Amino acid sequence: MRTIKTILLAAVAALVFTTTGNAQEEESFLLDLTEFTIKYGHGSQFVDGVKKWKKCYQDNNGEGTWNVWHRIQGDKNVYVASGRMDNWAEMDKTDPASLACSAIALQSIRPHIESQDQNIARSMPDISRSTDMPNMGLIWSTGFKVNNSMAFMEVIKEVTSTIKTKEGDQRGYWYNVMGGESMDYFVSSPYENFAALDKEEDGVWEVYSSVHGDKKTKEIREKFMASYDDIWSYIYTLEEELSMQ
Repeated sequence: MRTIKTILLAAVAALVFTTTGNAQEEESFLLDLTEFTIKYGHGSQFVDGVKKWKKCYQDNNGEGTWNVWHRIQGDKNVYVASGRMDNWAEMDKTDPASLACSAIALQSIRPHIESQDQNIARSMPDISRSTDMPNMGLIWSTGFKVNNSMAFMEVIKEVTSTIKTKEGDQRGYWYNVMGGESMDYFVSSPYENFAALDKEEDGVWEVYSSVHGDKKTKEIREKFMASYDDIWSYIYTLEEELSMQ
């Protein structure tokens, strides 16, 4: 539900989409992601501003829902607002409740933002997790900048198919980024909490090797490594007080 296409109100528009915290459906959807890098020492002011905006939105009978995630690694204080759209046409819609709260965005959110980066990605349900995790408290997200999309996807489909056969479902949610400069694909694996990260499980290549053997694993892993230029991972915690589900 795009409201105003200014840099200022992008901070608002990013917070007015349906939630992405539910289980993957068969039909693909669009995921709107806005990454906010917060000015040094302004973290609490930014959080307070978003809380004010959320209350205003609720008081104005806003119907949108969203998730806000806080990155726990890196040299900057980063939050990501995520929301779901069923189709591109939702970008043309306006939200009266969002517009009614624009002054709060101007006065209480925007002054604390150092920079922001917006991306739209399309879900890939055929290679993604199909079961819901109702108590998802954090995600481990890995991004890829690829140089050979065809080879990359051939490997991903082969590996995820093997994992599903062996474990009964995929481990994460896959997305194809629509344009942009930072990444081409990313996968987000959900966890209930940090303690869940301590659970021992085989790596994806170990799982693949247990089914197809070491020789084929070596071949497909080399193909995979040659298909991308860069790879990175971050952990994000769900900020429930800033989200509206």
